[in-house]
Amino acid sequence: MRKPEQMSLIMSIVERGSGSKLVKLYNEQQVFTHLRCEGAGTATSEIMDILGLGSSEKDILLSFTPLSTARALLDALDDELRGAVPGRGIAFAMKLSAVNSLIAAYISLRTSPPETDSGGEDDMEQQKRNSLILVTVNQGFTDEVMDTARKAGARGGTIIRARWAGDESFAQSRGITTLQAEKEMIFIVVPKEMRNAVMEAVNTQHGLQSEAGAMVSAVAIEQLVHLG
Repeated sequence: MRKPEQMSLIMSIVERGSGSKLVKLYNEQQVFTHLRCEGAGTATSEIMDILGLGSSEKDILLSFTPLSTARALLDALDDELRGAVPGRGIAFAMKLSAVNSLIAAYISLRTSPPETDSGGEDDMEQQKRNSLILVTVNQGFTDEVMDTARKAGARGGTIIRARWAGDESFAQSRGITTLQAEKEMIFIVVPKEMRNAVMEAVNTQHGLQSEAGAMVSAVAIEQLVHLG
């Protein structure tokens, strides 16, 4: 058994109804392990019409695969597979620092190593031009948070409904009085040089001590392509 290589997570955001077709396409490209959920875009209907992006409702696909396979898939999506992608959207990969060893071995065994002629680590470093900002906010404050993020330079985001499942004593011990059970998670992709400004603006205006109760974090994006 070959040693599992570093794993990655591909996050794909496409128009509602395109998720199943994207799973089939990814399976054909040796990416087999997926989670699907539903979300919504934050762009106004006027902007959606101007850009020809269709519905603001989104299918979100989380796919686990070896890093080399993720790079090969995204390269193909940006080249020969561009016409095969159902609908418009984005897809990007992030390195996973750790994953269950049995899952990693299973995925690696199912995946044939891609034949690549990568330009080396310098090219990969050039790809890391974006960051994913994750904002978890009390339900009902998404529009306010996105207005702040846009003023700091962000273009838009994707929302997923969630519920707080943490220890209530966390909030009480820090004097947080607005921690609600119903949450919304906002995924915002920005150029890495803009990341700190957006995070600081959101945290200053809508942080844990505010009614919005926003928790803000970020992760580096390994590679990103536009779909459709």
